[in-house]
Amino acid sequence: MHISALELHEATSYEDAAALLSRFSPDVRLLAGGTDVLVDLKNNANDVSHLVTLDHIEGIRGITEEGDGLRIGALTTITELNESPLIGGSYEIIRDAASQMATRQIRNTATIGGNIAGANPCADLPPVLIVLNAIAVVFSEQGPNEVPLHDLITGPRETILKQDELLAAIVVPRPPPRFGAAYARFGLRNGNSIAVATVAASLILDDDGAVHDVHVALGAVAPRPVKVDAANLWLEGRKLNGDSFDEVARAAMEVAQPISDVRGSAEYRRELVGVLTKRALMSAEKRAKE
Repeated sequence: MHISALELHEATSYEDAAALLSRFSPDVRLLAGGTDVLVDLKNNANDVSHLVTLDHIEGIRGITEEGDGLRIGALTTITELNESPLIGGSYEIIRDAASQMATRQIRNTATIGGNIAGANPCADLPPVLIVLNAIAVVFSEQGPNEVPLHDLITGPRETILKQDELLAAIVVPRPPPRFGAAYARFGLRNGNSIAVATVAASLILDDDGAVHDVHVALGAVAPRPVKVDAANLWLEGRKLNGDSFDEVARAAMEVAQPISDVRGSAEYRRELVGVLTKRALMSAEKRAKE
């Protein structure tokens, strides 16, 4: 395996990157951490002649606290995400996912932008960011645009991004009081970077302990991250108990579209969804009470 001859372009601004993407489309890819792109090139899974690097764009890396939440630059690595003091409290679910992803060497290189825009069905961060109501900041030659993260990914390795568009950042709104969110993941072994099934859940508790604004999203069990819309229908205004956990778990299992592969059968992964859904909801409720 080898990489064919490539022309490397260093973008110095979002406008520059968008212009380069437009100029060389479709014979071009962005290079961030390279953990997916370079493997694809070596395997001839994506044969292009041009790469656009983003390292020199000001503000595309790092986590900043804004008035209404957090802004996470697309080139922020998973390690930076995991170790940031800003990722805690109501945002702890992000660390839940980041701390379990791949190996330390890959976390040191892989970026949040690649994990999202790569649109791998097994990616850990998209379900988490969906239940946090995150917004994707997309940049094109016309300027920036904001898209709900749930709408960004349309299928395996497919997004709504046009050829001259790039993911610049993720904005995570500040959660309200008595908010809790948690992530439950199952993998075959600790060193395996690919999840078998994942569930992210978030909720808000009122003073009486009833839950509101419940969000549940599944990963690794469908062509794209899947929201369990029935979760809020079942739980809105109710107190969580064994029966309500079971109801949402069944709803999640019905929404899941797992396949059978080397990691497990479709039936096994659907059962995992039920278990992980209850686990994520219980942890989210516990955090909302803290």
